[in-house]
This record gives sequence, structure tokens and C-alpha cells, in this order.
Amino acid sequence: MKTALAALVLALYAGSAAAQMTPVGLWRSIDDKSGEPKAEIRIRDGGSGVLVGVIEKAIVPSAVPTCELCTDDRKGKPKLGMEVIRGARKAEGQEVWEGGNILDPDNGKTYTLRLTPLEGGAKLQVRGYIGPFFRTQTWVRVQ
Repeated sequence: MKTALAALVLALYAGSAAAQMTPVGLWRSIDDKSGEPKAEIRIRDGGSGVLVGVIEKAIVPSAVPTCELCTDDRKGKPKLGMEVIRGARKAEGQEVWEGGNILDPDNGKTYTLRLTPLEGGAKLQVRGYIGPFFRTQTWVRVQ
């Protein structure tokens, strides 16, 4: 009986840990320049395994609350509630999501995106590429 109970507890623990090895959830973004928390972004499955990320909360209020430097449909729209992650999918056979893009609403630049869960899903490496150049942030899971 103890063995069955122990196996059940381990199975439940393993299942919850595996469920966290995904970018889906609420994340606190950490600015790659200052090292300070900047915003909370909720990443969700937008359908068919495609991830979408929306700014849910500003920790540091922006001097310019709208994306004036954006060049697409987000131009002039409020940063709060803005979709900043679009189109990332899980890479086959890997714990990495890529193929989408991420917008920096402060400078209007859109980067090719790669998301990698770290430390059992407690952190998320967010890497944005423009050609051979990239920026990397490590976000911390809130939920």
C-alpha cells in the first residue's frame, strides 16, 4: 500500500513539473539592461499550439503609454494589453518554442523569438534575434 501511494505521489509531482516546462503562464519580465522587473506578460496557447503573449501589468510605468514606434497594427495602441508575442511553436523533440516574434514596445523593434524554459519551468529564457544579433532576457514565473 505504501509503495502504491508513493508511486501515485511521484506521478502527480512529475506531472505537475512537466506541465511547468512550458512558456504558458504569467511571467515577470526582467529588463536585460537594468536587471529590474519591468512588466508581467501572460503567455497562452492561442490555438493549434501557437503561443501569444500579452502585457498584463506594468511594474515600471512607461513614459509613453502607447507604442508610437511600432510599425504594424500595434502603432499608437496602448502598451498595457498589447500582444507582444506572436506565433511561437514548440520545436519538435525539444523543450524550445520558436518561429514567432516578440515586440519591444519601447523601441518598436520586432525580433525573431526563441523561448526556453529553465530551472524546471521557474524561469524562461527569452531571446530575440534580428539577423545575427540578439537580446536575451530571463523572465521569472509568477503563475
